Order: sequence, then structure tokens, then C-alpha cells
Amino acid sequence: MSQEMILGRLREQGFRITKQRKLIISTILENDCSCCKEIYYQVREKDHTVGIATVYRMIKTLEEAGVIDRRNMYRIGSLKEGA
Repeated sequence: MSQEMILGRLREQGFRITKQRKLIISTILENDCSCCKEIYYQVREKDHTVGIATVYRMIKTLEEAGVIDRRNMYRIGSLKEGA
């Protein structure tokens, strides 16, 4: 789904299209982010005014709009000696 299609769906459902929302959507589309914190860190590099709560709210909004679906992501990290 393209950014314009996502923005159109949000508009149809009565959501305002803000600069921060556009940035979060483009970040999700352009990067392989597995969680809200990763999205937040990517967005924060481009706009330091975006808070983590904004990212969480936007993810919830996108879920409710049927644009994205939540998936639990697990990764195997490297083990430190003695752990």
C-alpha cells in the first residue's frame, strides 16, 4: 500500500493528516522496523519533536484503520560470556 493510499484511508475515517503522521507513515514504509521503539528512533532522527507516545498512538490509529496489523517480533541476541 502506498503512502497516498494510507493517507486517503485516514482522511476517509476523519483523521487529520499532520506532518508527524506523514513522517511516521513514510518511516514505516521505507524501513524494516519491528517495533514502535525502532519506528520512534528512525522518526526522531528526522524530527526531534516527535515523542514516543505520538508513535504509539499513530500505530494504534493505523491498526484501527486496517492499514497495518500487529505482529510480535522476536530476535535471538548474542549471548555474553558467563550469561
